[in-house]
Amino acid sequence: MLGVALSFGIDTPDNKRGPYRKALEAVNLQPVENARALARLDGLLLAGGFDVDPELYGARTQPETGRVDRERDEREAALLHEALERDIPVLAICRGLQLMNAALGGTLIQHIEGHRCLDSQEVHAVRIAAGSRLRSILGVDDYVVNSRHHQAVGRVASALVVTARSPENVVEALELPGKRFVLAVQWHPEERTDGPDARLFAAFREAAATVTCERTR
Repeated sequence: MLGVALSFGIDTPDNKRGPYRKALEAVNLQPVENARALARLDGLLLAGGFDVDPELYGARTQPETGRVDRERDEREAALLHEALERDIPVLAICRGLQLMNAALGGTLIQHIEGHRCLDSQEVHAVRIAAGSRLRSILGVDDYVVNSRHHQAVGRVASALVVTARSPENVVEALELPGKRFVLAVQWHPEERTDGPDARLFAAFREAAATVTCERTR
């Protein structure tokens, strides 16, 4: 089974970890939790969690910002840079998208309204960019997501491309062109693997498999 680094905060409860584990295992990816490096691993999944520390993107902490985990921010930023340097596939979810943008030089909006519907599987639609990897995976231009966040992308990191937005123009997906697979979504596909969101994990698995093939040549 292919191995994928699955990053959480140290105190992430088991009920939050479970959906990610199941989504990966469903496509024959073995999660390796809280790895410090990516040696012999085939992918990196940056999961949801607490707010990203504003210091990571050079901002002052505003009152709306909640609990942060600076150790996790630094660990995941290091893993992300390693993955990009070695061209290892990256799938980032919710906080993971925000961490990716901040780690690559972008900024975050520390609070927005209307995107923190904790119990809903259908919160709002997103418009997916034509020609994007996300569009090729999901096969649709418009998609309804279970978006769940109170922070959002501010200035987009220069290397990244926005590939989905909400009706209010909030960034809902990012990609990094020119890499094997770097895709970030603001919603929670790990909680909807009985539908099209499962294709995101299948595509991640396909990309991870190419890493193993190259390693064993």
